[in-house]
Amino acid sequence: MADVFGSLDGFWLVLVILAIIIIIRAVAIVPQQHAWVVERLGKYDRTLTPGPRFVIPFIEKITYKHSLKEIPLDVPSQVCITRDNTQLQVDGVLYFQVTDPMRASYGSSNYINAITQLAQTTLRSVIGKLELDRTFEEREFINSSVVSSLDEAAANWGVKVLRYEIKDLTPPAEILRAMQAQITAEREKRALIAASEGRRQEQINIATGEREAAIARSEGEKQAQINKAEGEAAATVAIANATAEAITKVSQAIGQPGGLEAVNLQVADRYVDAFSKVAKESNTLILPANLSDMAGLISSAMTVIKQHKNDGITGD
Repeated sequence: MADVFGSLDGFWLVLVILAIIIIIRAVAIVPQQHAWVVERLGKYDRTLTPGPRFVIPFIEKITYKHSLKEIPLDVPSQVCITRDNTQLQVDGVLYFQVTDPMRASYGSSNYINAITQLAQTTLRSVIGKLELDRTFEEREFINSSVVSSLDEAAANWGVKVLRYEIKDLTPPAEILRAMQAQITAEREKRALIAASEGRRQEQINIATGEREAAIARSEGEKQAQINKAEGEAAATVAIANATAEAITKVSQAIGQPGGLEAVNLQVADRYVDAFSKVAKESNTLILPANLSDMAGLISSAMTVIKQHKNDGITGD
């Protein structure tokens, strides 16, 4: 009897363990940004999206698990021949993403290897159309050409090629030396051109400065002459005005009582003063042949003054 109960306990234990295994296998928890492909009896049935999902044990099977994240793929380095028959060592990195898990599972036995091989062959084809110098300038063109070719083919594999980037372009050592010499010569040429342009600009600046200085000097001289002429003219006018004013005052003074006598005295005084200066400045004393000429001179001067006075009165 004890053996029977022991057998029953073992049977139920096996059933419990089997039930636990079935439950565990029946529930599949798909992580975020993942997709799992389910086959039912060896045939594609559905794709499981993130979250807890139910799978029929022993009938359905999770065959493929795909990540839907962007995946970087290192493309191995390879030797490419340019259009001018120069070897280049090229390596790059490819970024792709699984967009159709079903196609990624059944479209290719190994889509990663297929993408890698296609990227290498496409890269060789693109570089073969370019010359060596252009390969360094046309990286963007090379990258876009590889992506467009890969994306068209990868659509059948459920994969979207996002971008391709060249990591390094390495020409042979002798080509590197020639390129370095060319760069050095080009830099020296630019330096010589810059120096000559500097000297040319310096000469232009000096000539411009001298021309502007000459113009400024001539303008200054011109203005100085104008100012001098204006000053002399103003002085002449001032002297003439002063002389006219003095003559007018003398004329007015003559008309006053005792004016003629004052003029007579002034003329005589200047006559005597002139002879005294001649005596001081020369050892020879010159005297008029007739001293009575002084009286005649005074008389003549007075006659002119009287005549001027009478003309003034007549004009009035």
